[in-house]
Amino acid sequence: MYEYLKSLHLIFVITWFAGLFYIVRLFVYQIEANEKPSPEKEILLKQYKIMTYRLWYIITWPSAILASVFAYWMLFFTDLGHAWLQMPWMHVKLGFVFLLYLYHLKCHQIYKQFQKGDFKYSSNYMRLWNEGATLILFAVVFLVVLKNAVNWIYGVLGIFLFSILIMLGFKFYKKIRQKNEA
Repeated sequence: MYEYLKSLHLIFVITWFAGLFYIVRLFVYQIEANEKPSPEKEILLKQYKIMTYRLWYIITWPSAILASVFAYWMLFFTDLGHAWLQMPWMHVKLGFVFLLYLYHLKCHQIYKQFQKGDFKYSSNYMRLWNEGATLILFAVVFLVVLKNAVNWIYGVLGIFLFSILIMLGFKFYKKIRQKNEA
């Protein structure tokens, strides 16, 4: 039974992350569409609203809920889950899952604003925001694969340093792009 629960949990974790990655990409497209002239702006925004609605409520939210249901089932109704709850790496992983839900809820807030036509963020901000889910994904994968090993700390620190390099590279690319447009 445990292996079936684990498989279902992994399937819904994957679709949850796919939804989070793609919703933010759709946010970027909506922001850029909002800057286009009429009638292109209205046509694109209408289509993106439909796409984001379907992605958010048909894939992303159900995946988040089902991933959590199967995780809960594994942790609290199996012997292995009870053992894992005693391990420090699982506590850290659950902390990252909590951060993932905060990220998800912030995306939900942004989704609601965009559905109303309220665009408070730049497309560059959303591109950087998209890295949040990536950081959480890397941290969780390192924790789950390496478990008790101290090496997971190096993996997590490495991805945070990598993300800083990505952000610096993004700023550098932005300056070059602005210079070439001038």
